[in-house]
Amino acid sequence: MEIRYGGIQGGFAQICRREMGFTKPRCFARRFSASEVLVKQINLYGKLSGHEGCVNDVDFNSTGDLLVSGSDDKQVIFWNWETKTKQFSYPSGHLDNIFQTRIIPFTDDRKIVTSSSDGQVRLGQVLEDGQVDTKMLGMHQGRVHKLALEPGSPHILYSCGEDSFVQHFDLRSSSATKLFCCSSLTENSKRPPKNIRLNAIVIDPRNSNYIAVGGSDEYARVYDLRKCQLNASSNLDRPVNTFCPRHLISTNNFHITGLSYSNTSELLVSYNDELIYLFQKYMVLGPSSSSASTEDLLKNEEPQVYLGHRNSNTVKGVSFFGPNDEYVLSGSDSGHIFIWKKKGAKLVRLMVGDRHVVNHLAPHPHIPILATCGIEKNVKLWAPMASDAPPVPANAEQIMESNRQGREDHARVTLTPDVIMHVLRLQRRQTMAYTERRYSRADIESDEEDEGYGFSDGDTSSGEGSIGNSTECKIS
Repeated sequence: MEIRYGGIQGGFAQICRREMGFTKPRCFARRFSASEVLVKQINLYGKLSGHEGCVNDVDFNSTGDLLVSGSDDKQVIFWNWETKTKQFSYPSGHLDNIFQTRIIPFTDDRKIVTSSSDGQVRLGQVLEDGQVDTKMLGMHQGRVHKLALEPGSPHILYSCGEDSFVQHFDLRSSSATKLFCCSSLTENSKRPPKNIRLNAIVIDPRNSNYIAVGGSDEYARVYDLRKCQLNASSNLDRPVNTFCPRHLISTNNFHITGLSYSNTSELLVSYNDELIYLFQKYMVLGPSSSSASTEDLLKNEEPQVYLGHRNSNTVKGVSFFGPNDEYVLSGSDSGHIFIWKKKGAKLVRLMVGDRHVVNHLAPHPHIPILATCGIEKNVKLWAPMASDAPPVPANAEQIMESNRQGREDHARVTLTPDVIMHVLRLQRRQTMAYTERRYSRADIESDEEDEGYGFSDGDTSSGEGSIGNSTECKIS
């Protein structure tokens, strides 16, 4: 692959030091890959076309030479991204949209695990003849957005679902284990706990005993898997730590769509119709929000915040980028890709990545390459390429302001699930009252016609049926 680097005056001194033997080749490669000048040159390298539906996820293998994607068309495709060619594809066996595809490490790229809107977690096994055998590993009662692979293991993985459960899978066995059910933090509260619909799950790379999850409330929770395994039979929900920006605590209006751990255990959290926050390990609230006093919260350092994007219409991921996680990546409802400097949150690159929405970004494991996907039916590849276009376009402020205004406008009219259910109950009661009044009039007029004024079970012209249909949507 020929990639041209343009305008790298800042890297010239590093190149000279390497050539004179003052810098080790490996150190040079890592420093050069993290160069801000290089990141500013990232541009479209190519497109991978082959799916018949929205592409919801892409993932590199551990060596970075292969890319795998999953789509609304329920197909899994393997790509040679460097030559921009499809190697092979197979039907996943899912009954609905694929949300995530992961190549299991240390399996010679022959085992692929997928999750879907149908609630299934499935395994694809590439056979010697090139055929792919698929089977279901487990099932959630609701959509499964994310999977987490245990670092360094070809056998262990975890899933989280909208049924609030986290499940453990060992490919050496034939059964899944429900570790715990994630519920609301209710210490010193008179309200019963509510189940949290989970959208994201990640494992701490420095200690695989710790797993973080996020979903339909404002708290990112960290669990100790050793304790979860001990309590798996009772499905106890006992996070060891929680994270949340101070101003979002107990708001109940925001939820988490994406999580990512850095190689130093920093936790990146992306909120729906809010912003992205970077939490250091010492910024914890404790096992629950009530564990920290008001005085402690005021003393607690605020997380780094990344702004400018819009995360509303879909379940978006968030990622680190660079050999030492020097950058933060996110897609946007505006169709843009945002790249910020991790330290200081300076926006260093803004580019159009989709005609509609960019959902997921996958960094290459070793070099400054990334793959993205969104509402369009292709995968896009990005690499440092010579270009005269500015890294941050002239209309960047207008794009960011439009996204900010969209967040604020949406916040004024957003209905939480509780409010939606309240509206449904009110409308149902109104419909029943109207039916009763109508039935009473008919009863007076004629006892023979009183059955003609009730609603049948299949009638959806009013009441819950019509609102339920109007608020239902598939999130990719």
